[in-house]
Amino acid sequence: MKHNGCGTRLYNIWRKMHQRCNCTTNKHYHNYGERGICVCQEWLEFTSFREWSLSHGYINNLTLDRKDNDGNYEPSNCRWATASEQQNNKHNTIYVKIDDTSDTLVGWSKRTGLKLRMLQDRYHRGWKDARLIQPVIRKAGGNNG
Repeated sequence: MKHNGCGTRLYNIWRKMHQRCNCTTNKHYHNYGERGICVCQEWLEFTSFREWSLSHGYINNLTLDRKDNDGNYEPSNCRWATASEQQNNKHNTIYVKIDDTSDTLVGWSKRTGLKLRMLQDRYHRGWKDARLIQPVIRKAGGNNG
């Protein structure tokens, strides 16, 4: 059955999903197939994947995201997400809880205006409490020109 999808963005997403899970020479295989992540039987055919995608919010600026990063590519575990939503759903995303609020380092950077790199450095030095988001205080008497 001809699906007329070759060359489309959606087809390329489907093809790359399969390559990450099945092709041992794919540079991302170690994060997917080697970890036991696979593509469900239903999505072995592009037409089924396309139908699910179009009925579940696919538009060109969204990416395919697995809700559970240890789970398979299957309808119950996937969604179409923005790049920032997907970035916050990676298995290596760092969350920090300060008072009653939990957020990613990227989120804390946006909330506070502090540079992400500084927050990352502080976190890796062990600052995992309110000190993490304390503003930088410049010493008086510096080089003012």
